[in-house]
Amino acid sequence: MDRPFRLRALVIATAALFPLTACSLTGGDESTSDASGGMAAPQEVVLVTHDSFFLPKKLMKAFERDSGYDLVVRASGDAGTLTNKLVLSQGNPQGDVAFGVDNTFASRALDNDVFAPYSAQLPAGAESYVLPGDDGADGGRLTPVDNGNVCVNVDTTWFAAEGMAPPESLEDLADPAYEDLFVLPGAASSSTGLAFLLATIADYGDDWPAYWTRLMDNGAKLTAGWSDAYEVDFTQGGGQGDRPIVLSYDSSPAFTIDGGTSTTAALLDTCFRQVEYAGVLTGAANPDGAEAVVDWLLSPEVQAALPTSMYVFPVDGATELPADWAKYAVQPDEPLSLDPADIAANRDDWLTTWSDVTSR
Repeated sequence: MDRPFRLRALVIATAALFPLTACSLTGGDESTSDASGGMAAPQEVVLVTHDSFFLPKKLMKAFERDSGYDLVVRASGDAGTLTNKLVLSQGNPQGDVAFGVDNTFASRALDNDVFAPYSAQLPAGAESYVLPGDDGADGGRLTPVDNGNVCVNVDTTWFAAEGMAPPESLEDLADPAYEDLFVLPGAASSSTGLAFLLATIADYGDDWPAYWTRLMDNGAKLTAGWSDAYEVDFTQGGGQGDRPIVLSYDSSPAFTIDGGTSTTAALLDTCFRQVEYAGVLTGAANPDGAEAVVDWLLSPEVQAALPTSMYVFPVDGATELPADWAKYAVQPDEPLSLDPADIAANRDDWLTTWSDVTSR
């Protein structure tokens, strides 16, 4: 997932398995005795994740202290890149546990047996984010950790100054009243853009190419990634942007507070849900450590840190949100969605059609 206010270069990998970068805390105090009676180093557990992964170091240190494992984090691109690398290394993984495969790519990973069964104890509220069908007799394979919604955002101050009503729906974005006002990342180069494409498919069904034709004819601007759209072209992005409508997240208005109120708003009828998962990798060298990492990601401490660390909502319904989130990061009651199996079966064809429509 693209992350607000953190630069993301998002390219969906389809070719080779690229090198993974890694970092280790290697600061745990735990040690164990080896066969000779000496003190052996703590056992490593390797977490493969996307480039947007970030948690406070004190939480990772606490995991090492409490578990006895040294946590090694290997960043591996965005959600699509991560998934492709996991598929290419299936059975001989580059780590023990993975976090960051989302519902738009999950079926690809599951169909290729990337993950081993592990049934974590889910906190209250997390059950609703479990993938359909991922509940076999030997347990599920992907554990929901966080969620968020890709939504169209508007600069409410710009529309107030212009005396215009902002758009409210996907259909409004193709209205000539909003010509040349919308900027969004492309579906082929951004997971955020892909989520918006899926939102339009969920809403318009087989007529979605005609909608995109009208959207592009109305002057919608495509960028390579979220940061280009939000931080450069959006009027509230901090630069000199001239477009007051942007594709972002339901959490974004919590980061545009000025004078005690938010200067932006998410259009809740345009949102597509994204859920991120963690799972034990098939063939993991340290499956026990991998299970410990999955459990840790569901812990109250990590769940509470997700909004300010990775700009996503926790799946634990008991987690107290930051004050600005509780007030301005409003989630849709019924976000648009598609069956992950349908996404897996049609993603490539949809992207090909989308590229044809948007390049005319």
